[in-house]
Amino acid sequence: MPRFFFDIHDGEDFAPDRQGVDLDDLDAAKDEARKALRDIIWDELPAGDRRDFTVDVKNTAGEIVWRVTLLLVVETPSQGSTAST
Repeated sequence: MPRFFFDIHDGEDFAPDRQGVDLDDLDAAKDEARKALRDIIWDELPAGDRRDFTVDVKNTAGEIVWRVTLLLVVETPSQGSTAST
């Protein structure tokens, strides 16, 4: 079972994964990266109006095999525009 490492960047901080996780394959690693982003947003909702969150998934050779990024933007619609649903 291959081991993958999930380094997290949030535009301000960097948290390298030094332990890694054993997963079945690349697709399982991609799913794990998505879950990590969801948990970051849920647990640590950022202050500010713009923030980029990135999880780099690396293999044991240190190569990035997936990069999952989420951009959070909070903005006020300009006057005269309408919001659609």
